[in-house]
Amino acid sequence: MYLSLSDRPATSTGAEARRSGGRVSRTVITLGIVSLLTDISSESVSAILPLYLTAVVGLSPVAYGLVDGLYQGVSSLVRIAAGWAADRTDRPQPVALAGYAMSAVARLGLLFAGGFGTISAAISLDRVGKGVRTAPRDAMIAASSDPAHLGRSFGVHRALDTIGATLGPLLAFVILWRIADGYDTVLVVSLGFAVLGVATMACFVPFRTGAVRRTAPHREPRPTLRWRTALTPGLLRLTGVSGVLALLTIGDGFVYLALLDTGGFAAQWFPVLYVGTNLAYLTLAVPMGRLADRAGRATVLVLGHLPLAAAYLCAASGSGALWTTCAAVLLLGVFYAATDGTLAAVAGQLVPETVRASGIATAQTAVAVARLVAATGFGLLWYAVGPRVAMLAVCVALLAAIPAGFAVLRRAAR
Repeated sequence: MYLSLSDRPATSTGAEARRSGGRVSRTVITLGIVSLLTDISSESVSAILPLYLTAVVGLSPVAYGLVDGLYQGVSSLVRIAAGWAADRTDRPQPVALAGYAMSAVARLGLLFAGGFGTISAAISLDRVGKGVRTAPRDAMIAASSDPAHLGRSFGVHRALDTIGATLGPLLAFVILWRIADGYDTVLVVSLGFAVLGVATMACFVPFRTGAVRRTAPHREPRPTLRWRTALTPGLLRLTGVSGVLALLTIGDGFVYLALLDTGGFAAQWFPVLYVGTNLAYLTLAVPMGRLADRAGRATVLVLGHLPLAAAYLCAASGSGALWTTCAAVLLLGVFYAATDGTLAAVAGQLVPETVRASGIATAQTAVAVARLVAATGFGLLWYAVGPRVAMLAVCVALLAAIPAGFAVLRRAAR
């Protein structure tokens, strides 16, 4: 990784990106640390949630699909508004900070949640917080990065983010291994890391980001912003393709539950599957970002769904073999490394700089809404035809959608 940790003033500007000479700026590293702490918090909870809700609370696959849909998609309700607020005020840091604070409050709420309704409310608040923070955070990354190395900057951020996403499930596994029914302990530890993330964001990430230094004595007034300015033809193509592909992207929890249904591993190892996926993601995040910079970000974004289809095929095989479980876990990591940061990198380059956060939020909203529908629909499909047939059907549909999406986004990239 090419990291820049010099003792410069804490400004996240286009000038910082130019001074970095292709290295990853201090703002990107700091935001990565915030994401690391927050993901330890969130992923320690999400790693136990599918098994806890289905095996302990006793929810059916349909009910779990509804909860997973909330987890995947409720953030879409606020993404565009949060992106617009960040662009309008030119202060993305307070907007992102509010999102991180909401998620911390949600961790506290989970400590007192005891049924489907209260759990759903806490999860919804957590996902609203994620929706508020994501676009402003990604806009800060884009603004403080050299455009020629934007994929690498997002790759480094996602690598730090994924370290937290790896440690969270591992922490949950250790706690449950040592403490019988230690779910409350997991939630308390999760709350502690969430508070640390909020404190780091508040103290070490600059308030403003933009192409010019706002402390200049005679600056021009910021023009009036309109959301439709972000709706460029390229962004509309990206949003449509990403939304269609997201309709065929189901949550990791369903893949892991399908693998568990084949008897390939014991239930107590369930959180470790998240660790394996995140380790693969961590290993490949930066290389995939560099590959996207060289081979084309739109190309990597679309073709990155091929490993996801292969993971579905492993889950649909029903062999119960250890190698199919390991392959599915690793393939999911490859999928996230290829697509997660790349979506924001592509969206940020398809809109004017003044509406970058709004453009990123628009693409991410389409994905979040589609994944909400996908999770709910897949729960119904699972109930109707069983996990193996449901997985195979989604795999076939995804393989059919990838070539069409590739053709459309090649035009947007040009």
